Amino acid sequence: MLIGKKHFLTVGAVAAALAIQAVPAMAQQKSVAVTAIVEHPALDAVRDGVQDALKQAGYESGKNLKWQYQSAQGNTGTAAQIARKFVGDRPDVIVAIATPSAQSVVAATKDVPVVYSAVTDPVAAQLVPSMEPSGTNVTGVSDLLALDKQVELIKKVVPDAKRVGMVYNPGEANSVVVVKQLQELLPKAGLTLVEAAAPRTVDVASAARSLIGKVDVIYTNTDNNVVSAYESLVKVGNDAKIPLVASDTDSVKRGAIAALGINYHDLGVQTGKIVVRILKGEKPGAIASETSSNLQLFVNPGAASKQGVTLSDALMKSAAQVIK
Repeated sequence: MLIGKKHFLTVGAVAAALAIQAVPAMAQQKSVAVTAIVEHPALDAVRDGVQDALKQAGYESGKNLKWQYQSAQGNTGTAAQIARKFVGDRPDVIVAIATPSAQSVVAATKDVPVVYSAVTDPVAAQLVPSMEPSGTNVTGVSDLLALDKQVELIKKVVPDAKRVGMVYNPGEANSVVVVKQLQELLPKAGLTLVEAAAPRTVDVASAARSLIGKVDVIYTNTDNNVVSAYESLVKVGNDAKIPLVASDTDSVKRGAIAALGINYHDLGVQTGKIVVRILKGEKPGAIASETSSNLQLFVNPGAASKQGVTLSDALMKSAAQVIK
């Protein structure tokens, strides 16, 4: 009995020692939950950039990082469900990619740190009161573009354009902001805006067709419905010989003529660096929201030919990338 008792104590001591050793390892474990409103090249690039930044900082999934990702597949109701689930999981940081997902997450928690990304106007979307440190649980990175440069690009691609069409989701705050700004900005450049609403992804093609005969060019912002269904927009542009100018460089690879836009992987890396700061102890409310000024011009001369446009040599030479 004495031997058995001694053996029992020894086993117990070993177990206690192992438990003590396990505590520091568990303390180093961090968790990051990422959600996006939909999967398309730009938002996927943001997600991958966040993960790359975390890995570079020493946080690796399966080792010292619990990483989870869910897409809302374009459904705002699903975005709200994902937000509630993530808040219930109590991760160290929730990363919300694109305006609808960010709005859902911010509405669901006032204490779990939230880092938004790829949100055009976080103030108009009511994520933060200003671009200064919010004093709340929210910070992030905006993909806001200077629209005057977008108008300049439109005029370079289609010099004689008078009417600019825009397909957008009126339920997406970032798109509504862009429409309002273009309504004020375009007349100063001798242009007018013609709008076509696409509340759902399946509405993009019909909205584009409604612009045939009414516009000289179609401009697309980073509206998630439109970007998700960009091929259907390209088909209308090619068939009706309406030039497409985008603000998302990935859309040029898919058939737009040109885009002056942000590198979304870089935007994700920028976002990930903020996540790392929070994982290391900084409060999100003490971190100012950021934007990216790293713009790149992509052109697609093949798409230009299909849509009845010849690009100038000057525009071609100024491009960071020419899509063949």
